[in-house]
Formats: sequence, structure tokens, C-alpha cells
Amino acid sequence: MPLLMPIVDAHRRLHGPYTAGSALLHHLVPIALERSRDLVAAHDIEIRAVAPGLRDAVPAARTPLDDALAEDERILVPAPRRTLRLANGVAEFVRAVAPPGTALVVSNGSAADPTDGELLAVLARRIPADRLTVVVYADGPAPPADERGPDELWEEVDRCVREGFLHAVAELGELGMGRALPGSPAWWRFAQRTATALGGLGRTAEARRLWERTRRVSQDPAVHAAGAYGIAMLDARHRDPARRDLGRARGWLNQAIAISELLPDPMERAFKLGFDRNGLALVEVRLGKIERALRLVDSALELAAELGERHPLHRMVLLANRAQLLAALGRTQEALEDYAAAIAIDPFFPDYYVDRGNLWFSLGEHDRALADYENAMRAGPPLPEAYYNRAELRIARGDPEGALADLTHVLELDPGYLDAYINRAGLLAAAGRDDEARSDVNAGLVVGPGNPYLLAVLGQLETAAGRAQAAMSAFDLAIAAAPSLAGAWANRGVLRFETGDAEGAVADLSRAIELEPQADLYANRAVGLRALGRTAEAEADEQLAAAL
Repeated sequence: MPLLMPIVDAHRRLHGPYTAGSALLHHLVPIALERSRDLVAAHDIEIRAVAPGLRDAVPAARTPLDDALAEDERILVPAPRRTLRLANGVAEFVRAVAPPGTALVVSNGSAADPTDGELLAVLARRIPADRLTVVVYADGPAPPADERGPDELWEEVDRCVREGFLHAVAELGELGMGRALPGSPAWWRFAQRTATALGGLGRTAEARRLWERTRRVSQDPAVHAAGAYGIAMLDARHRDPARRDLGRARGWLNQAIAISELLPDPMERAFKLGFDRNGLALVEVRLGKIERALRLVDSALELAAELGERHPLHRMVLLANRAQLLAALGRTQEALEDYAAAIAIDPFFPDYYVDRGNLWFSLGEHDRALADYENAMRAGPPLPEAYYNRAELRIARGDPEGALADLTHVLELDPGYLDAYINRAGLLAAAGRDDEARSDVNAGLVVGPGNPYLLAVLGQLETAAGRAQAAMSAFDLAIAAAPSLAGAWANRGVLRFETGDAEGAVADLSRAIELEPQADLYANRAVGLRALGRTAEAEADEQLAAAL
């Protein structure tokens, strides 16, 4: 099999994140530019992020606002999942351009940045092997030591923060801190970015230690306010909800606010105080205090008005956050207005299209919801959430085949997307495609062991296969894990009736009706009641079923 290009050394010390990905694109993009500039334009964000050396050759067709802002105004740190989006976009580009029957061979795979490891895995998963075979060797020649000074390291750290290459930020930021004077402005810049990256990666203990270290080496009030905010977010956003400490987070945020209120520069004070109040609003939301959170975000927006044209991303985030709160309070028109204002600030930030689409969906405005989901798809690299939500919309519109196509694409983009397994398994089971549904249940239970929705589908499949005992066990486990799951109670009730337990069937169906009263549940309970000789109650259920 011929090589697509010379063997690529993926060692991250050579060129940092996407060392291999950049080399691959440098080889393929010139070929693609000769064939179809539209194809290149459709993947401009991915190409420019993965291979910055191609930015001059690949003009930005979609330009996020972040690209044009000064360093201190780029407040958004992309989530770790952004690199998966980039990898999927690159895979789709490579699949369209690479000559069939070639091989990509990579050395030093064990020393590659996680971005390259993820990209190579996505290439291998999404491109058929008869088109492109991906071969990765763990070892290769060791590159020289990294001798860059603080300024050079900072340029790379700043780029990696902007693009969401958090593993590299954590590694290079630590290196930069070691080459800067502790407590100096340069040291602080590295420390802040490193702690933020560690938090984003879920390395909470390391992030907390670094924030505490910044508080010990600096007497700058702004540093202490930022440190207090950073520690608060570790408590408020911990990936394990059981380990969140909202009371402690509130205490740190109160300290951050108290310090920010004393900052002498009015512009810095307005920005940082608004930032801190927005953080406190998150805590209030998680405590169920929506009105209190709204007042905090309102006050943050009032402060943002003092900034003039500066910090547009800050205003965008505040507007979108207020939209979510207004929607939660039923103030939908105001929420829609805030979403529109946020989207207008940066039309290439996809998240708020999805959020607004969900609001349109909840209002029954399906065409508008669809438009927003598809705008989110076009705004940047592949976004699984947009396809997942469009699938739900298609289900509501009675288009199960369209929904299945979208859910299949979601799982191509992200094989760990649990909700997509749940919904696709349910659709497949409803269509009588039991073997495919069972495959999704099994795959989903690997991602989410004990998931009650998947167990409920498994119970349906076992019922259809005539394995009553296995079905009952699946329903029992689903109900134990999620006692409010009406479908599991209903299906177990039907199974109980079919296995001769009319009393148990009526009890289960009664519980399902308490949770989600529906016509078919009353009709089924009526059958059980008649079998028990409770005719008057059965007739009442039949009337309710007809009315519904």
C-alpha cells in the first residue's frame, strides 16, 4: 500500500498540539485548493486551528469574534470537547481528499499531544481502511529539549488557550511558570491560564493547588479576586455533582466580589465585578434561586454597559445567560430577544443557536427551531448536539427515519454520546428492528452502566423475545435506578398482566398514571381492572382513555 506522505513524526515537542495533524493538512490542503476551494472553505476553522501555518493560504470563511479581539477580551476558554469537533471536521476533509488505497504512517505516537492522539483515532474510525489506513508507531527519534523563553512560550500558550488545546496549556504553562519570576506579571499570566486549563480537564486538585499558590505569591488585588473566582468555579462546576460545594463556592465568590469592588481602575472594576457576579449567578441557579440569579446577571449587564465597545464576548455571555434564566421563568419573549442580541454579537458561536432552538422547540415553533439547529451546524466544526436536537425535532414531527439518520451521525461524531444510544435504541425497538436496538442498548450500557432508560428498552426487547424473567429483571433495575420513569412502570405492568399477575399490573399502571397520565395507560389499566372484576373502575378508566 503506498504512503499518503512521508512518515510523520508526531512528537509534541516538535510543534505542540496537532504536530501530526498539521503535517497531514500541509500535505493535503494544497491539493484540495487546486480541486475545490469550496471544500477548503467549508473546513476553514478546522484547518486554521490545526495547521496555523496554513492561515495565509486558507482565508477565514467563518470568522468567530474571538479572532479579532485583544488578549484581555478573549474570555472564553473552549471546552475540551472542541478538539473532538476539530478532529471530526479534519476527518471529513481528509476523507474527501486523500487518494484511495493509501496509508498514513505516524511515529512517536506515545509522545504525541492528546490532540493528535484523538485525531488519529477519529481518522481510523471515520475513514474506511480501504481508503486510508492509519498506522501509528509508539516510538521514534527523540527531538531536542524545549529551550523556548517565556515570551515564545507565552505565544504558544495563548494560542492553545484560544483554540481549546487544554493539555498543552497545562504542560506549557507549567514550563513557562518555571522560566518566569514567581509573582511577576508574566508568571501570573502563565499561572492563570494553567489553572484554568487544569480545571477544564477535570484535574481539580492540581488546579486548586495552583490557585492557592497564586494567592501566596502575589499581593495584587486583581490576582486575589481572580484566584477566589477560580477556586469557586472548581467547587461549583465539579464534574461529579456529589462533590460540588455550592456553599463554599458562594463564599469564594463573595470574596472575589468584595475585592473587585475595591479595584481603582473603573473599567477593570466594572468588568471583573460583572464577571464575578455572573459566577455567583451560576451558584444561585444550582441552588434553585432563579430570581436571585437573574438579579445578579442584570447587575452584571448594567456594569457591562460602562465598558463601551470593549469586552463584547463578556456581554454576549451575559445576554445568553439572562436568556436562559428568563426562559426558565416563562418570560419567553424577553428570552428570545436576549438570545437574538447574543447571537448578533458573534454569529459564528454555535451554542446559542442550539439554546434558542431548544426554546423555539418548547414553544412548538418547529420551523424556527430547525433553522437554529442548522445554523449551529454551519457555524463551526461538526457539533453533535445540533444533530441530536434536530433528531428530537424530527421525532416530534413524525419523521423517525430522519431522526435515526441524525442520531447515527451523532454517534459517528461522538461514540460516547449516551443520549443518542438511548433515543436510537428506542426508535429501533419501536420500528421492530430489535437486533439493532439491542446492539445500541449494549453499546450504551458500556458508556452508561445501569442507565435506566436503556434498561427500560432492554425490558421491551426481552418482552418481545418472550424472555419474561429477563424482561422483568430489566424493568426492576430501571425502576430502582429511576423511580419516576413512567415508561418502565407501564411496560412492567403490561408484562405482569401477560404473566398472570393482574393485581401487580394494576399497581404498576397506577404508578405510571400518577407520573404521566396518558390514554393508553388508562386503557391498559382498564383491562387489568376487568380481569380483577372491578368493572366500575374499569369503565371509568375507559372513559378517561377516550377523553384523552
